Amino acid sequence: MPNMSLEKVKMPEQDPKIRNQNFEEVTLGYTEEMAKEEAERCLQCKHKPCIKGCPVNVQIPEFIKLVAEGDFEGAYQKVKETNALPAICGRVCPQETQCEELCVRTKKGESVGIGRLERFVADWHMAHVEDHIEKAASNGKKVAVIGAGPAGLTCAGDLAKKGYDVTIFEAFHTPGGVLMYGIPEFRLPKEIVTKEINTLKEMGVGIQTNMVIGKVYSIEELREEGFEAVFIGSGAGLPRFMNIPGENLNGVYSANEFLTRINLMKAYTFPQTDTPVRVGKRVAVIGGGNVAMDAARSAKRLGAEEVYIVYRRSETELPARLEEVHHAKEEGIIFKLLTNPTRILGTEDGWVKGMECIEMELGEPDESGRRRPVAKQGSEYVIPVETVIVAIGQSPNPLIKSTTEGLDTHRWGGIITEESTGATSIEGVYAGGDAVTGAATVILAMGAGKDAAEAIDKYLKNE
Repeated sequence: MPNMSLEKVKMPEQDPKIRNQNFEEVTLGYTEEMAKEEAERCLQCKHKPCIKGCPVNVQIPEFIKLVAEGDFEGAYQKVKETNALPAICGRVCPQETQCEELCVRTKKGESVGIGRLERFVADWHMAHVEDHIEKAASNGKKVAVIGAGPAGLTCAGDLAKKGYDVTIFEAFHTPGGVLMYGIPEFRLPKEIVTKEINTLKEMGVGIQTNMVIGKVYSIEELREEGFEAVFIGSGAGLPRFMNIPGENLNGVYSANEFLTRINLMKAYTFPQTDTPVRVGKRVAVIGGGNVAMDAARSAKRLGAEEVYIVYRRSETELPARLEEVHHAKEEGIIFKLLTNPTRILGTEDGWVKGMECIEMELGEPDESGRRRPVAKQGSEYVIPVETVIVAIGQSPNPLIKSTTEGLDTHRWGGIITEESTGATSIEGVYAGGDAVTGAATVILAMGAGKDAAEAIDKYLKNE
C-alpha cells in the first residue's frame, strides 16, 4: 500500500544555532527506514510526469520503487544510467522547480522527496560499495573538453564510456568548477566532488589544471594537437557589478571571489591555510539568488554578527531556492527586501563603513514577468557594514570568445549553439552549460554536457 502522508519525511538537520558556526553539512540525510518510508509515497503513476522535469532523464519512478523494496544499490545503478553525479544532484538540484514540481502528489500536499532519495541512494552506495571502474576500449579518437565544471565533467564522462580519449583543460588548480569554488562545504562536501572526479580519472579521462584556454592554447591550437572535437564548458565566471559609487573600496567583494576564497582556497580553516577573508562584524550581500544565500550564510559562519540580504524585490520574487531561504532565516540572516543600494560609503583610509540604500515598491511587470521595482523618493537610509558582497549575477568569461575566430556569441557573451546538440558556429566545436546560458543550475549544465557528448559521438562517426 502506498504511503498517503501529505508531507515528506522530514530531513534530519543540524540545529541552526550550531550549524551557523561551522561548515559541516546542514542536512544529514535519510536513514534506510526514512528512505523506504518516503519512497512508499510514490504512486508509481503510469504517465511518469516527474521524468519530464529532469534535464538528464532519470527514470525516477523506477529508482524510487527499488528504494521502497530495499534494493538501494539497484536504485543507485538505475539513477547512474543517466545521471553521472547523483550525490551532487541530490544535494544542489532545484528539484522543487523541476521533477518534484510535476509530481502528482503536489495536487494534495507535498511532492515525493525525489532529490532526498537520489542523495540517499548515492550516499548509501559510497558507504557500502567499492567501485571497480572498467576503462572502455579506445576508439583512437581524441576530444578536448574546456572546463572541469558540471557540463565538462558530464560530457567527458559520457565520451569516455564510448571509448574516446578525453582530456579536460581546467583553468583553476583544482577541477570541479562551481562545484568546488562556488557551492559551500555545508551544502556540498568537497569530498563528494573529489570522489566523482577520481572516478572519471579511473575511466581514463585526463585532467590538466592551470590551463587557461585562450592563453595557454587557443581552440585552433587544440585542433592542431590532434583533438578532433572540442567541447567548451568554461562556465560563467565574470562577475557583474552594480556600477554604483564606492564599489572600488576595500571590503567590497564579488560573490565569485568571496566564495572561491572560502570554498576552493579553504579560507574557513585560516590560519591553517594561507587564505584569509575579512568580513568584520556586519556584512551586506546584494542579491537574492542561491549565490547570495551561499555568500551570506558563509559570512555568518566566518564570524559576522549581522549579515543582511539586500534585495530590491519582495520575498515572493526571490530567485533562490525555498530551502536556501528557509535555512538562511533559521541561521539568523536578516532580509532587507524591497531595498536597493545606491552607494557604498567609505572611511578616510578607503575601507567600507556603510551602504546607502533606498526603499522600493513593486510596479508593473517587466520583460521577465516579475513586477518592476520602483524607488520611493525620500526613503534613503544607511546600513552600517564593514563588508559588501555583490551577488547580482555572472557572465561568461570573454577570453575564449576574443581568441576564437568565427565563434558566434550573443551580445552579452553567451556562445550561440544549436539547442539540442550544443554545436557552435565552428565545425567540430560544441558548447554547453553556463558558457551558453549564463549562470544557471548544475543539472541544466549536466544536461547540456550530456547532449553535446551524444552529438560529438555522432559527428565523429559521420552519422
